[in-house]
Formats: sequence, structure tokens, C-alpha cells
Amino acid sequence: MNYREQLEKLIIKKKGLIITKEVEDAGIPRHYLTIFTRENKLERVTHGVYLTLESFEDEMYTLQVKSKRIVFSHETALYLHELTDRDPLEWSVTIPTGYNGSNLREAGIKVYTVKRELHLIGVAQLKTLYGRPIKVYCKERTICDIVRNRNNMDVAILNEGIKRYLYNKDKNIPLLLRYAKELGVKNTIRSYMEILL
Repeated sequence: MNYREQLEKLIIKKKGLIITKEVEDAGIPRHYLTIFTRENKLERVTHGVYLTLESFEDEMYTLQVKSKRIVFSHETALYLHELTDRDPLEWSVTIPTGYNGSNLREAGIKVYTVKRELHLIGVAQLKTLYGRPIKVYCKERTICDIVRNRNNMDVAILNEGIKRYLYNKDKNIPLLLRYAKELGVKNTIRSYMEILL
């Protein structure tokens, strides 16, 4: 099988959205991406990300490919975990302190920063609408994050998220309290639990 056939198979396997690293990992020279782009078989969406003309762009996946350190969080994580029905007006992500988020902000992304040692606590993997993997904070970490940011949030979204979590059969209260302690909101979380349970 030649490189052209290998790339065509890989594009099908990846449902029409492919990144340069996947091509290189498959042993296909990257200039085949350029050839396919010139032949209108692929379109360059952004640096290192290519899409077939008949496929839909997967915004969340593409964003994470471009900015590897982002984790979807806050309102976006609430939505992904079905802890709110409101579609986020903008994507919310968290990055470690010291990571430059200005390009993300310019692109209309809501950016939160957290100490490096807290950045990867509670990272889970979910799939986008198109079935591609993305990093998002787990439900427990998400609840801690929205409580930490409660002064800048819509109170209705905050309360709905906490209520839905507390009534969810998949909740993990010991893990929630552990994350709450690490993130400095244990007493506040306990107060919400007392009021809402």
C-alpha cells in the first residue's frame, strides 16, 4: 500500500479530521497533507489540523489539538456532564499558571488559570459530539471550580449544577470533598450540600 492509500485509509478512520502528528505516527511523510490540500481532498483548518471538505469541523477537538494544556472546565464542563441544559455561550477552559492564554482569549474562549500542581487534578476524558476525545474536568472537580468562581457566575447555573450533581446516582461525595479540600472550598461545598440536600 502506497502513502496516498495509507493517508486515505487514515482519513476515513479519523472520520475526516486528521492532525499532522497522526500522519507522522503512521509513517506517512507530512508533505502528503500538502498534496491532498492542493488536490482539494483536505482543507487546512489551522496549524497541524486538516479536514475533508464533506466533514464537520470539531471545534472542541481542534482547540485542544492546538492548545494541548487546556482542559474544558466550568460552564463547558457542566454542559458536557449534563449538569446544566444551557449551551455555553463561549468555551470555558483552564490552563496552568504561566501558560500564555492570550491567543485563546482573542479567539473568544473564557480562560481560567490555576496553579500548576492543581491543573491536572480531576482530568477525565469525554467525547465531543463527533466522537473525538477531549480532556475535561470530572463532575467533582467541575463542582469545586464553579463554587470557587461563584462570585462571577450566574447563580441559577451554579445552583442547578450543584443540585443535579447531588441528585446524580454517579456522584462521588468522598472524591468531591477531597478535591474541595485541595482547591480550598471544602467548607463552602459543605454549606451548599447542607442547604441543597
